[in-house]
Amino acid sequence: MAKPYPPMPFERYADDAIVHGRTEREAQEVRAAVAARWKACGLELHPEKTKVVYGKDDDRRRTYANEKFDFLGYTFGPRRSKNRKGKFFIHFSPAVSDKAVKAIRAEIRSWDLHLGSDKLIEDLCRRFNPKIRGWLPY
Repeated sequence: MAKPYPPMPFERYADDAIVHGRTEREAQEVRAAVAARWKACGLELHPEKTKVVYGKDDDRRRTYANEKFDFLGYTFGPRRSKNRKGKFFIHFSPAVSDKAVKAIRAEIRSWDLHLGSDKLIEDLCRRFNPKIRGWLPY
């Protein structure tokens, strides 16, 4: 990515990647180049996961088929935010994904907390704090 497309930010984790483009044309060109490179390595892009997403916010108000995406447990998309002066605006930013929230809820339910009323709070903290600390970045 650094050689053929130096100005385009690129994030990768394992076999997932995000490429930031300024225009749809640029994004489609990079998508085709990545697909060709992967094909040369005997790989192919996942047809449902590979998409061009429009980074909708207050400055980009068009509508597009894909305006959000999931990456590493976060859903990136247009969200309402508040600036320092208290004024609301639309901002393209991450939030915990629905899939991650469901997994967290299922994990908490599996703890059967209602059956642990005889336990000391210190014991419960030792048991659950490591897991809860992992969720805090969300």
